[in-house]
Amino acid sequence: MKGKPVLEAQNINKYFYSPEKTRVLKDVSFQVTRGEFVSVMGKSGCGKSTLLYILSTMDTDYHGKLLIDEELVSGKNANRLSQIRNEKIGFVFQFHYLLNEFSVLENVMIPGLKLDKKSKQELEHIAMEKLRIFDMQDHALKKANQLSGGQKQRVAIARSLMNDPLIIMGDEPTGNLDKKNSDIVFKIFKELAQEFHQTMLIVTHDPEFAAGTDRIIEMEDGRVLRD
Repeated sequence: MKGKPVLEAQNINKYFYSPEKTRVLKDVSFQVTRGEFVSVMGKSGCGKSTLLYILSTMDTDYHGKLLIDEELVSGKNANRLSQIRNEKIGFVFQFHYLLNEFSVLENVMIPGLKLDKKSKQELEHIAMEKLRIFDMQDHALKKANQLSGGQKQRVAIARSLMNDPLIIMGDEPTGNLDKKNSDIVFKIFKELAQEFHQTMLIVTHDPEFAAGTDRIIEMEDGRVLRD
């Protein structure tokens, strides 16, 4: 299945107006193919998080073209973009964003409930399967706030897999973790790439994390410096 582009950025430009016009992304172009584990690296302020926000279809105010699963998504309406996000993209952030009033199982189910294509029973079953990948099944009925930081991030990754996304996008997913938990999370990503051929695009400033990925896209001052 390798070789088919999952994501393609063509000459992405982004401007901020505060108060004068500043170009923060400059002709960014690259492809991510199925099963690739790609990291985007660069110093703080180089535009990598801004780029991720565009690639995830959350920011539509840019110039250039974005294709996801070979569909041109630039210019699509908010409903279609929301559908693409729910069906095709899994998100992992620096902060886990789990809902404390919900159980671990309920947190993992959220993207499936949003997509609204399967029964609650089916979703519970899928959520348990995802928790098993991370050896978190025994914590399913705990409230999210009863977990450690590393466990929360594992649950957040399980949640990102809930709808079997085409691509997982991560914004500094280990940025908030100590060395031990960072290594655990990295190992999980590596396993997802190798065993499940999960496509991943992860923004990080951790050179050690990036070094373990298939490919590093290095950014500087809004441009792709090296790929």
